[in-house]
Amino acid sequence: MKIGIDIRLIGKKRTGDEVVFFNLVKNLARLDTVHIFELFTDIVDKEILQEISQDLGIVERNNFKIISLPTKNKFSWNFWTLPKYLKTNPVDIYLTQYITPFFVPRSVKIVTIIHDISFNFFPQFIKFSDLIFLKTLIPLSLRRADKVIGVSKFTRDELIKFYKLDAEKVDYIYNAIGDDFLNIPPSLEERKAVCEKYQLPEKFFLYLGTLQPRKNIPHLIEAFNRIKDRLDGEKLVICGNLTAHNCDKKIKETVKRHELEEDVIFPGFIAEKDKVAIFAQARAFVFPSLYEGFGIPPLEAMSQGVPVLAADIPSLREVAGEGALYASPREVENFAERLYNLNKDEELRAKLIQSGKARISFFSWEKSARQLLAIFEKM
Repeated sequence: MKIGIDIRLIGKKRTGDEVVFFNLVKNLARLDTVHIFELFTDIVDKEILQEISQDLGIVERNNFKIISLPTKNKFSWNFWTLPKYLKTNPVDIYLTQYITPFFVPRSVKIVTIIHDISFNFFPQFIKFSDLIFLKTLIPLSLRRADKVIGVSKFTRDELIKFYKLDAEKVDYIYNAIGDDFLNIPPSLEERKAVCEKYQLPEKFFLYLGTLQPRKNIPHLIEAFNRIKDRLDGEKLVICGNLTAHNCDKKIKETVKRHELEEDVIFPGFIAEKDKVAIFAQARAFVFPSLYEGFGIPPLEAMSQGVPVLAADIPSLREVAGEGALYASPREVENFAERLYNLNKDEELRAKLIQSGKARISFFSWEKSARQLLAIFEKM
């Protein structure tokens, strides 16, 4: 087969969804397969393209090829740029996420990955223009897709229930953690060097991810404020891009209201190569989301022997299992006390660390890539 994959996300610092496509393609390239893979991007810079090829491990793979299709914006990509190319250079299967391309021949089987559909349940957190876009194009895309893939059983069930999809059309493939988190743990010197680079405190609780409103970061800050005077100097480090699209404006407001400027640290976007060391240095990892499709960061923390406090929501229960402690994403006092206990109770910490390390072995990008390839072949 000739399989086309939308890799526009790779190299765009989009955190979660970029990680998914990067690791799926990287592990597809490791499989012994005769299929031809055409990787479509809107990046034209040759140096960046070469770097992407090296990172994906496809430089010497004759059946993998990056195809640059420059476009004015993401809208014209799906409506004009890609359909025009596929009309004269068709593939058998095309993999993308969320919005499928329009006016593509029906002979091209389309697969779309849906990370979550939080916008349906928390519309107040989405810009009105974005909400109209999602509410209009997602249903059309799901109808056009020949296969819809969720990133968890929870997401699969949500898609079937909310969009009234045929269960046979919807499948799910778990996410996992990248190779960097499975290698030898960073040394104390490496951890200190990264902490100096981002000016991080000696002891801290960590959040790392996007700063969208559904991530519930103000709730975490409120919880931290309740217990900070009972701690032994631990700070709260919140990693993510504060200038990104749809960043929660209440984050900075909450810090200012409680005068936490010295206690809550914002190092900004963390380079992929530095993430492991920052996770390894954390006293605990906190993930207070109101809604997730999967949630990779808790697994990344577990891989480094860091105990995890997660929001008590179905998807995170599915992913983290007994490897995390759970607290209400809506009750500040409950979250605060669980965070305090996680920091002070050494027996609890040891139990979570042990359970967490066992849990990560359940997930593998190689396994997910094989499952994805099996779906393609079945189609």
